[in-house]
Amino acid sequence: MYDSLLVATDGSDTASLAAEHAIGLAKRLDATLYGVAVVETRTAYDNDIVDPDEAEQRLRERAEASLAALEEAADDAGIHVETGLRAGVPHEEIVAHAGERGVDAIVVGSRGRSEFKRALLGSTVDGVTRLATRPVLVVGNG
Repeated sequence: MYDSLLVATDGSDTASLAAEHAIGLAKRLDATLYGVAVVETRTAYDNDIVDPDEAEQRLRERAEASLAALEEAADDAGIHVETGLRAGVPHEEIVAHAGERGVDAIVVGSRGRSEFKRALLGSTVDGVTRLATRPVLVVGNG
């Protein structure tokens, strides 16, 4: 069914659930697993209050931590995962990474860390489902 999967993570609860789901699927299907985290470049901030370099560094550290958690969970399950860190608009970068890796499906959590919420799904998930040319599995927590 799927020979390769991409899971997007931002360290949120639903991204962690998506990672668990992707790891389980990869194990059952003997599929290659890729992981990606994206440092958001559209973050709104007030230059007088927050240093943009400091804000980006915090976002990068959070993304790196979410990838490390994914790698640890995959290792615990006996699955190899190849991870990548990107910067840009999250849904665009996730879809681009999926295309570059030639994955068969994308796994995402229904809501991420973004403060900008949509009514039913997170804006990143909405963008991924609209732009993707491959199946997208949305994992939620209720």
